[in-house]
Amino acid sequence: MENEKYYNEALGVMQEVKKAIIGKENCIHLIMAAILAGGHILVDDIPGVGKTTLAIAFAKAMALENKRTQFTPDVMPSDILGFTMYNKEDGHFYYQPGTVMCNLFLGDEINRTSPKTQSALLQVMEEGCVTVDGVTRDVPAPFIVIATQNPAGSTGTQLLPESQLDRFMVCLSIGYPSLEDEIAIAKGKSNNLINLVEKVIDGEELLNIRRAVNNVYIKDEVYKYICLLSRETRVHPMIELGLSPRGTIALASMSKAAAFLNGRDYVVPDDTEGIFNAVAAHRIVLSSKARIAKSGAEEILGQIKNKVKKPRSVKSII
Repeated sequence: MENEKYYNEALGVMQEVKKAIIGKENCIHLIMAAILAGGHILVDDIPGVGKTTLAIAFAKAMALENKRTQFTPDVMPSDILGFTMYNKEDGHFYYQPGTVMCNLFLGDEINRTSPKTQSALLQVMEEGCVTVDGVTRDVPAPFIVIATQNPAGSTGTQLLPESQLDRFMVCLSIGYPSLEDEIAIAKGKSNNLINLVEKVIDGEELLNIRRAVNNVYIKDEVYKYICLLSRETRVHPMIELGLSPRGTIALASMSKAAAFLNGRDYVVPDDTEGIFNAVAAHRIVLSSKARIAKSGAEEILGQIKNKVKKPRSVKSII
């Protein structure tokens, strides 16, 4: 594969993150793919499984300036975006940056704050800039949001609106550790492991790797496969709201990143199939029929993958 240097650097970042997180290789792989694809990540899981540690480990491995906001009902949009302050000495207003002015913004328990504060992230996640008092300012590049939320129905939580969920490229769960991993955690082997994480790349190099990922080749047959998967979510009888065109773009971008991390400069259908659930599950809204049948998003997306025919063999599409 071309750009072997970038490929090795991406693998190096994941190896460093694994120093701080015991197990969970698949989660680390998906988050790395989303970062390389230029997307934002939502981690939906119960407290205490390492969501915050995972985000900080990625920030350290990529030497990104990171800031964290613990979302609570009293957090205001100005805490996130910043505000202007009047200086009576010179008669001018000055912008005071909010926590979002960084490379990696960690929004902890994002569904514990008000809808007004949640909505403060809509512009910056889509456009990479914030508007305060009519003045628009760019956030530093690269800019990544890693948000965590507790499962729906947890005490004190409010559902994120579909418009915000759609801005997260992937949504994943870390889950409980395996027995062997939990024994290691219980023995204290995970204590202070975050301090072992070392810098592999910086923000400028991450932008270079992203450009290489963006140049990964997708043949028309695979583009059609991606679009057919998206369109099937819009007509499935168990789905009330399917993927938007932004979701289709996310599928293509994540497919490129998955191919890159698999050591290829071209996408095969298996790349798309492997990331489909992570990209699509949080974007669809199940119908009442699905809720009555107790069918979950993962099950329905599995049906869609089985229904949509893959393109021909790998050798015939390259």
